[in-house]
Amino acid sequence: MFHDLATLTGSSVIATDGDIGSIRNFLFDDQSWTLRYLVVDVGSWLARRAVVLAITAVEQPDWTQKTFHVRLTREQVRNSPDVDSQKSVSRQQEIAMVEYFGWPAYWEEFGPVSPIPTGKEYPMHTKGDSHLRSVWDLADYQVWASDGAIGHMDGFILDDASWHLGYLDVKTGDWLHGRSVLVPLAGLSPFPGPITA
Repeated sequence: MFHDLATLTGSSVIATDGDIGSIRNFLFDDQSWTLRYLVVDVGSWLARRAVVLAITAVEQPDWTQKTFHVRLTREQVRNSPDVDSQKSVSRQQEIAMVEYFGWPAYWEEFGPVSPIPTGKEYPMHTKGDSHLRSVWDLADYQVWASDGAIGHMDGFILDDASWHLGYLDVKTGDWLHGRSVLVPLAGLSPFPGPITA
């Protein structure tokens, strides 16, 4: 089944022992077009305003009720590595989260990575992973066909069976009377640069 990410923004995120907050954003890998993390607005129960939680921690969502249950306690979330959700998440920060939560490391299919030092001091200002992107940072990107501009990106459509982004929702210009069209991601060129269909 397919879902517009815009309609999932604001969905409730619930731990095994209570509410965590609501989804603010999604981070995806631009090489595989797969969602990797939820950025969750935690409100006022934590000093920081947002936490980053891996998709691997999410149980089967209730798409109708827009509720995401995670296999974590509120205390685990409270003590998790503090990742700046406004900036690119570095591989070292991802490793810190993997080690803290015990999540599988999705990038290991591309080869092993060096472990971080033991302890609770996590590096916070290392270089970002250039392939991990915020979906809402890409709003209004121009989308081009081989023979000209199609329009600008208006959203993403998620395939809930695989957590892959299946389509771009593109708002066309005057040439197509401003209609929205779905462009399959399978045919798009990789980042960086303009999105080309």
